Amino acid sequence: MEAEAEAAGEEPDRRKVAALSAPALSAARLTLPGVMDAEGRVDETRLRMHIFKNGGVSPSERGLVWRFLFGMYPCSSTALERSLLQEQLFVRYRVMKRKWQQFLPSALQIYLNGTDAKLIEAVRYFDQRERRQQAQDESEEVRDRLAFLELQAQIVFERVTFDHEELREAIRIIDKDVPRTNRDLSYYQDEGLGNLLVLRDILITYAAFHPEVSYAQGMNDLCSRFLEVLNSEVDTFWSFSCYMEKFSRDFRADGLHRKIELEAALLKELDPPLYAHLVKDNMESFTFCHRWLLLGFQREFEHSDALRLFEILSCDHLELISQQVDRARYQERLAQEYRTEEDPESELQAFNTDFTFELFICAAILLDNRESLLRCQDDVQLIQFTTSLQGTLELNSTLKKAEHHFYNYCKRCAWDYMNGRCRTSKRKHEDFLAHLLNLFVLK
Repeated sequence: MEAEAEAAGEEPDRRKVAALSAPALSAARLTLPGVMDAEGRVDETRLRMHIFKNGGVSPSERGLVWRFLFGMYPCSSTALERSLLQEQLFVRYRVMKRKWQQFLPSALQIYLNGTDAKLIEAVRYFDQRERRQQAQDESEEVRDRLAFLELQAQIVFERVTFDHEELREAIRIIDKDVPRTNRDLSYYQDEGLGNLLVLRDILITYAAFHPEVSYAQGMNDLCSRFLEVLNSEVDTFWSFSCYMEKFSRDFRADGLHRKIELEAALLKELDPPLYAHLVKDNMESFTFCHRWLLLGFQREFEHSDALRLFEILSCDHLELISQQVDRARYQERLAQEYRTEEDPESELQAFNTDFTFELFICAAILLDNRESLLRCQDDVQLIQFTTSLQGTLELNSTLKKAEHHFYNYCKRCAWDYMNGRCRTSKRKHEDFLAHLLNLFVLK
């Protein structure tokens, strides 16, 4: 029924506990113009451009879009191929989950201190739901097919072993963090509170089968975002896993440290005086931006806007633009008709392709609050400043400002040779700038 509601453009009631089996979305179609062909294949470039230029997609299509955007569904797959893939992913997740539950049966239920009466009640109807799912009737054909897939999955995961102490420690932290997930969201209201227990199972399964990453604080909020949108335990696990393949480093100290360094470097490019103020008196770490960058500004914007921003950041459209700009710089360097050794100033400005759009979002927020930041004299005041912004930012204006900074940075880095240092025609410069501008929403 939920798949039918989404296909009809309606918002399904997502407060019920997410089912272990994935919703039947494999054959659903996207209505985005020119994005999906007759057999269900998706043009990935068009999809990402649509997300960026339209500021996200409608809530009714978000669940299906995210399954493509984050890699659970290959964009090149047909609807028929996805229906087979859906069964395989379902069985594999079920086998993985069962494996850690058999390894640590004491971890089947969340550890609660006895004071969280609502969550204790949610545990009861969550357990009832689990028993109902195990008793579901399936056709003989489906049972045979799933049995074969399960045998395959058991072979795949047969040699996987767990470190008892490491997994227990991960579960201990997960059991502390899951109840702290934002329970004010409608998704976790009433019976939907049982979705916290679904979230717990997903996080434990991920930690068990990705020991090199395991679990780190903040993953519960990130994974919760996937669960709310996809409303499927299986699909959330695989989409979250695909996301973490790319961004798991952000949850390690070295990855976060690098991202903060990049933010500081970008601000130095955009506003040297503000950067100079923030790096004095031990404020150079930029740790006040930590949560913004780690969780994609989850608490700084109204919830629906935060989901939309996460979608926009994940479409990577502007990162593709930066690659095009860098290629244009390289081609122009090859075409230069002067000798750089005689004119060291003619070397083109370095273009930092590590400056992703989320860094420009962060910079836009900092520049928009420049005067308040200049009044901050220590780290404590900076933390107070960032806390005061929670839930107060307006997304559309922030996006416009961030894009403006990104466009100007791209233009400056790509065309610093226009100042009389290159013999390329002015018409060629203008044509490329028009092409560059067309890739942005700015007009």
